[in-house]
Order: sequence, then structure tokens, then C-alpha cells
Amino acid sequence: MLYRAETAGSRDLQQMTELKSLSPEILLHIAKSLSVPMKGLVATIELLDEGGTVPFIARYRKEATGNLDEVQIRAIEEQLLYFRELQDRKASILASIQEQGKLTDELKARIEATIEKSELEDLYLPFKPKRRTKAMIAREKGFDPLAQYLWAQQPTGTPLETYAATFGDAAEALEGARHIVAETISEDASIRQSLRKIMFDEGVIVSRKIAGAPDEQEKFKMYYDYREPVKQIPSHRMLAIRRGETESVLHFTIELDPLRPTREIASKVHKREGDWTPHLTLAVDDAWKRLLNASIQGETRLQLKQSADTEAIKVFRDNLQNVLLAAPAGQLAVLGIDPGIRTGCKIAVVDETGKFLAHDVIYPHPPKNDAAGAMRTLKTLIAEHGVKAIAIGNGTASRETEALVRDFLKSEGRPDLFTVTVNESGASIYSASDIARQEFPDLDLTVRGAISIARRLQDPLAELVKLDPKSIGVGQYQHDVDQRQLHKSLEAVVESCVNRVGVDLNTASWALLRYVAGVTERTAQKIVQFRNENGKFRSRVQLTAVPGVGPKTFEQAAGFLRIRGGENVLDVTGVHPESYAVVEQIAAGLNVPVEQLIQAPELLSKVGKTAGAFTFNDILEELKKPGRDPRDKFVAPSFKDDVKAIADLKPGMKLEGVVTNVTKFGAFVDIGVHQDGLVHISELSNRYIRDANEVVKVGQVVKVQVIGADTKTKRIALSMKSQQAPPPKPKPSVDDLATRWKTR
Repeated sequence: MLYRAETAGSRDLQQMTELKSLSPEILLHIAKSLSVPMKGLVATIELLDEGGTVPFIARYRKEATGNLDEVQIRAIEEQLLYFRELQDRKASILASIQEQGKLTDELKARIEATIEKSELEDLYLPFKPKRRTKAMIAREKGFDPLAQYLWAQQPTGTPLETYAATFGDAAEALEGARHIVAETISEDASIRQSLRKIMFDEGVIVSRKIAGAPDEQEKFKMYYDYREPVKQIPSHRMLAIRRGETESVLHFTIELDPLRPTREIASKVHKREGDWTPHLTLAVDDAWKRLLNASIQGETRLQLKQSADTEAIKVFRDNLQNVLLAAPAGQLAVLGIDPGIRTGCKIAVVDETGKFLAHDVIYPHPPKNDAAGAMRTLKTLIAEHGVKAIAIGNGTASRETEALVRDFLKSEGRPDLFTVTVNESGASIYSASDIARQEFPDLDLTVRGAISIARRLQDPLAELVKLDPKSIGVGQYQHDVDQRQLHKSLEAVVESCVNRVGVDLNTASWALLRYVAGVTERTAQKIVQFRNENGKFRSRVQLTAVPGVGPKTFEQAAGFLRIRGGENVLDVTGVHPESYAVVEQIAAGLNVPVEQLIQAPELLSKVGKTAGAFTFNDILEELKKPGRDPRDKFVAPSFKDDVKAIADLKPGMKLEGVVTNVTKFGAFVDIGVHQDGLVHISELSNRYIRDANEVVKVGQVVKVQVIGADTKTKRIALSMKSQQAPPPKPKPSVDDLATRWKTR
């Protein structure tokens, strides 16, 4: 329900005034812009200020917030930060202008009323300390009254030239007055706002190749002579052009009708005709060309970058969430293989909990070609450790290694074992990380990589949280966007995913525990240390015995931690300990013990639901599926045995693959040939789609058809359109997709 300002009750308004640094007007603005009820907004802000985490508030404080979800609460958190920073900046600016003795009641009111940082800075611009300017020099020479005369445009009966001569040299005085007027124009908030709008609405991005600039792979060929309206350019093209500029291949500007800005300024400056008119016209022209053009263009470029960054980060965030929530194969012993040719294939075996058991190296590929020895090693390790699945990294020699393993399983008659190709992005980074060294100080980097590959099959989330999210390889121009914003956004995604799934308190690494709501990295390490010294946790309450885990940390974290086979059967569920009494009342009402309630959830059908009691309903739903993993069921993709390299691909060939990355222009799919193919957005569906995420997500198993493959450029064009549908005309060729591929 949209909140309307006129419906705010006096109690809500009273609460607003008590919230630090936020005026009632700002709270009303946030409520409207986010379409959240005022009561829920105020409650959420209070909970955040009390140290509540987003996952905890979304899951366990639904009554207070009115059932706001995590997305809405994070949006409130972002708006809260923005407006508190704005309020602090306002205070600083007001103090600065006050010190200058220039703060009027009207200016103070305008500053206090603004809700945009750009508008606030525009208002401050005339009072901002600056380097020595032409206008300053003119004021020092006493030409300010003449400038005011030009600006006022009020005839006095004295010719302008005569009046100007009273300041000394008339020509010099008029030039100085024009400089003052030009600076006044450039610092006018309403004029700057109008020009920014014109630049955005009517400007055209123009990019050109820098003469002589090397671009051997022609990554930016599409943008050598390119034009697109500012308001229409999509984020990925803007980022591609910016990258081309960063690499000194491209140069881009924003072009406007040259007369449009000066006409706009003149319409706000000229009031009536007079002998001042020619001088005002010169001042307008000077203000645009010397003072405003570069400034407004720079602000527009920054706005475009921020918008493109936001879009790219959203793509990355969505992809990361899908990767982290990918279906786990579960608790089973896995043999992981990090494929290689000259250096061999590194093998590591982990048990069903992910504990490292053994490692070895096999050399089935050239130059040794010891396939027989490799099979003997596989047989021994599988037999000794009860291996149930084989995970193979998707790097060099992946398909050849997979073929060897499949031949081995077939020859051994082991249909009970399955093999899966696992995305190994970031495995090498993990291998050399502090976390890996802490886990396996005595193992070689390559063995650590194989262990990570095996664990990724068991539980992608538990293993991938050990990596910087940027290393997972599902981003779009991730190195070009605001790194602070990217880091903050991705950390929020990881936190959200970890708490959505829940964490086993007795098996989780500190790297996973640190993302549990309310748990810091230091606290996570103390939890693991306590577990190592005292054995497994028997109850959630025992967590309070860990140094550093106080009441607040326990409150925030407890509901997201799981204990299997503990003293309290509710500890394996998502029911928060603060609600255990509610479950006991439910069980007492049904005249059964809590244990029976968990074992026979059909009994809950006799419990009447209370409309609007969000927490009560959540408890009932949780009791029906205690400890259930919310992720999808694991399904392994099936690659064709006779397709191992790009050269094996033929137009029209139908294959199965896994989506590895989703961008604004399409999706990349691993079809088992070492190089991902691109399904352009126009080939994702028979219907028109704006966003590839409408059709696919990272980790999804899809069926594709080969449009074309180029072994030289290593580009593969794929389609997911129905084969029954009429073929699109024309289909994009491999070359058509070249630039999109190269600027990936």
C-alpha cells in the first residue's frame, strides 16, 4: 500500500522527529519513494539503529515492520545512509556560509528543504572557496556595481558606455563586469539544473578511435565511430566505451546542438532589451563555453557512470546470488580433479562433511599419456574412501579428463557413481589465500585447488564464501565500476544467501560463519576455536558461552544457526529461540511432545492460523519442513561425448549446457568445449525480452543450438529459441557478436 503524506498520524509524526538527523519531510519522502507504510519505515529505522541486521529484521521482526522483505529493508538502509550523509553535509555547508556572514533566511530555507546532493552542492557553489578567478580579479578592481547594473537590466537614463567610463577604462570595466556576470550565471542552481537536464535528454554520446591507438584484437571496433543518445545508451555499452577510453583506444564526448545551451541560459538571463543586451549575450556565451560546458559534461559523464555502475552491479549481484544458491550435491564423499596436461591432473578426496582425506596426481594426457596408471589411481582412491561422486574443474583438459573418467566408470561398471564438471573460477585464488593456508598449511596450492573443486560440488555456498565475490567470475565490467559500491553490494548478497539457507554450527568454517547475521569475522573465529576445544555444540544456547557472543549477537544469529542431533529438536529449524515457548504451546494444545510435532508435521493442520500473525505463520511453515534446504534439487548437466573443442561444433547442432554468466546483452553458456558460447539476448526467447534474467539464471542447465563457431577468434554463437519456431531473419553471425564478446 502506498503511503500518503496526508494520512500520517500524529503518533507517527512524533516518532519521526525522534529519529536521529531525519526530518518528517525526509521520512515522508522515503516512505513514498519506496512505497512502504510509514509505521513499517519508522520501525525498521529504529531496529537498524538498535543494531539489527537486515536478515534478522526481515525474518524475525515482521510484526514490527509490517512484513517488509529483505529488498525493502536494504533499500531503507541505503536511503537512511544517503539522507543522514545529506543532513551532515547540510550542517557543514550552513556553518560555512554562516561564517562568511552570507547566510540569509531564504538561502537557509532552500538548503534545509533540498533532498538532492547535487542540488545542495549547486546552492553552495557561490560560497565555496575557490581558486582566483577572472571574476574575483574584476571584483577587486571594483567592477561589481557595473556587473550588477548589467544583471539588473534597469535603464537609468545614462548610456552604458558613459557609466562604464566612471570605473576607469570603459572596455576593461565592461569586460570585467561580463566576467562577474558569467560566473554568476555558472553558479546559478536553477540554470545548472536546466543544463544538466538538456545534456541528458538531448545530448549524444560520440566515441571515436584515437589515431594510432593499438587495438590488436579490435575489442572496441564497434565504437571506433559511434553515436548514441545519452538517455538511451544501455549500461554495458557505456561501460565498454569507458573501458576503451581507459585503455587509451577511444575518446568520447557528449555533443549538443551548439546553440541549445546558450538559448536556455539566455532565456533565464535576458529580461528586456537595452544597451546591456550585447554584453549579457557575450557573458552568456562565455559562461557556457568557459565555465559550464566542461562542468556540466563532467557531471553528466559521472551520472552516466553511476547509472552504468548500478546496472552492472545489479547484474553481478543477481548472478552471484544464483551461483551461491546453486543446488548442492549434498553430503557425500567426493573426488575432486583439477585438470592439467603437462603438470598432470591433481586429485583430492573429501568425506561427506568436506574433510580432506587424500590426494594424488595422475598423468593421462600428453606427454606421458598414462591413462592406465590414472585409472588404477582412481580405482584405489574410490575404493578406499567410499567416493560417491567425481567433480572435475572446467579448466584446461577438462573435457579430456571427463572422457577418461567416464571411460573408467563404464569399464568398472560403476553406474552408482556420477561425474560433474564444476566451475573452477577463483579456485587458484582460494588456493593462495590466507584462508586456504590456515585450512591446509602443509598442502601444495594445486592440492588445495582440487579440494575446493570437490567441495564446490558438495555445497557451492559453503565453499564460495571463502572467496572475494569478484573472483567468482560472474560479473560484467566488474573492474570498471565503483569498487566500494560493488564490494558493499556483493557482501550484502552473500550475507542474504547464507542466512536464507542457514548454517550448521558444528561443521561450518569461520569463513561461512562470519556471514551469519550479527557475527563478525573475529567472533566467527572464536566460535570455531571454542568448537575445536570443547567439541560439538549441543544447543544454540551454548553459543552464549563463546567469548564475545553477547545477548545482541545471540539474538541476531541464533535463528540462522542449525544444530543437528542436539538437545533441543527445534535447534535444527529456523524457529528462533525466542519463539520456542510458542512451539511448546502449540504442542501442548495438540497434547503431544514437541519431538512428535517435528516428526509428524501433519498434526499442524489442526492448528488454526491467525491472520496477520506473520511470525506465528512462519513458525508453522518451518515446523512442517524442519531443517529443509531451500535450494533446488541437484541436477547434473550432460555434455556430448563427441564434442570436446570448438572445432567439433557445427551449425544446427543441439547441445546441453550450463549458464555461467548473465549480462545485459545475453547469457554465456558452458557447452563443454573450454570456451563459453554466447546466447545473444535476441536469441534467448521467441518473445521480446528486455532483460536476460527474465529467461535464464547462472547455474541453470539449458538446451541450446549452435548458430556458428569460429576457432580462430574462439567465438561461439548459440540460440535458445524453439526449434519449431520460424528461424529469425537475420540471425546474428559470430562476427556480429564480436564486440559484445570482446568487451565482456
